[in-house]
This record gives sequence, structure tokens and C-alpha cells, in this order.
Amino acid sequence: MDPTPVVWQPRSKFQDRVWLHALLLLLTMATTTLVGGLWYSATALAILGAHELGHYFACRYYDIDATLPFFLPVPISIFGTLGAFIRIREPIPQKRMLFDIGIAGPIAGFLVAIPALFIGVAMSQVVKVPDDFVGLELGEPLLFKLASWLFWGATPKGYSLYIHPMGFAAWFGMLATALNLFPIGQLDGGHISYAVLGPRSTYVTFLMLGVALVLTYFSSTWIVWTGLMMVMLYMFGPRHPRVFDEEVPLDRTRLFLALFAVVMFALCFTPAPITFHDLIKR
Repeated sequence: MDPTPVVWQPRSKFQDRVWLHALLLLLTMATTTLVGGLWYSATALAILGAHELGHYFACRYYDIDATLPFFLPVPISIFGTLGAFIRIREPIPQKRMLFDIGIAGPIAGFLVAIPALFIGVAMSQVVKVPDDFVGLELGEPLLFKLASWLFWGATPKGYSLYIHPMGFAAWFGMLATALNLFPIGQLDGGHISYAVLGPRSTYVTFLMLGVALVLTYFSSTWIVWTGLMMVMLYMFGPRHPRVFDEEVPLDRTRLFLALFAVVMFALCFTPAPITFHDLIKR
């Protein structure tokens, strides 16, 4: 009697080890609460979670296999986390799919960060800076400057805004948004750049890598991020993976959203995210 034949069954899409994602989320909740308190933890995770779920649900919409978000707890970091990411487990075939998946994350995170920023700044305080101040000074993106001016006006010389933990989480969210929107390689900005420019996006990648190298002169905090981008380009190459309809232009609505991505980047970007005053004084 012949044995029953074994029929290979392909793995269903969107199957995840939910326990692993939940564990990483709980650990990240712990590390972010440890470094910044509950206000900071809840806000930061809401922004990061919205960003990654924006990518995830866009993948679900197009039936592109992707994981749930992986959160990255780092207890020794001033942020308590290195952020979060999803892993897309199959190629994205069409340009419009690539664009929509790439831009969905930054928009979702940005929409959560905006109210968090304004509420956080409203709960902050203007304080006098001690003459012997030692610590960190945060660079102020344009959106942060606007919120600060609306609630507190022009800050007098010798004073500074002592930011509430929710405002600090929003600042961190804006920094993460700006970094992800860098039009390099396979970052979100790289996906958007390729969808708009096609193969010419490779030139943008090299140009922005040069910009990142210049930024390390203004702030040492760019050294790590620039190094990570160089490693990414070395491992995956500067050319974005092709889609089959590479020559088909994007529609007007998506071009408008690409312009909005540039606006988001401009509002969230700061050339010197963190200044270490204790190191400068030495």
C-alpha cells in the first residue's frame, strides 16, 4: 500500500510570532518608562507604533507580506529605544504600491506627533539656564519652534524651555521622521524618491549621503546615523530594487503627497539634534 503523499502547503501571509512582538513592545515600554516616565513612554510608543502600523496596514491593503512591528528596547540610550521596524517579506511589484507603503508610515507618525508636540510644549516651562549648565541641548526643528513661539513667545536671553516628557517624545518622533525621510537607499525617503524619480534616485542617494557627511561637522550626533546609512548602502547597494512598471509616472495625487513628504522633512529636521555642553566645555 502506497504511503499518503505529502502535499507542500505554502506559508500563509501575515503569520507572525505574536509573542515576540508583544515581548519586545513590553520591554520597550519598560526601557522608555525608565528613561523618561510614563508620559514619555506612552507618547513615544504611540508615534513609533503609528509609523510602523502605517507601513503594515498599507502592506495589508496591497496583500504584501509583512511582519508586525518589532520594537527595539535600549535601556542605556537617552531615548530608551532605537525605534521600531517591520520586515517586508516579499518584493513590492508596482511603483504605486511602493510609494504608498513608503509614505504611509511617516504620515501616520507625523499625525500623532503634531498634537503630542503642541500639548507637550504647552505643559513645558521656561526656566533660567544656570551659568554652569552641564547637559544636553536639543536642536529645535521648525515645527518645534512654531509650537514654542505660539505658547511661550520669544524666549528671553539666558532662559530656555524645559520640555515636558510628552514634548520630548514628540521631539524624538520628529527626529525619527526626519531620519526615515532621508531619500537614501531603502529608507522611507528612498522608496519615495525612487517612486518619483526612478533610476535617477541613485544620484539623490549619493547627494544626500554627502549632505549627511557634511552634517557630521555640525553635530557629532550625525556620525552614528551616517555610519549606519553607509553600512546599509554597502550591504544592499545604492540602487533601489526595481519595480516592473518603473517607467510609469506617478499620478498627480501621489506627486502632491511626495511634496508633502518634503514639507514633513523640512518641519522635522534640525542640523544639530543634540549638543553635549559638558563635552564642549572641556
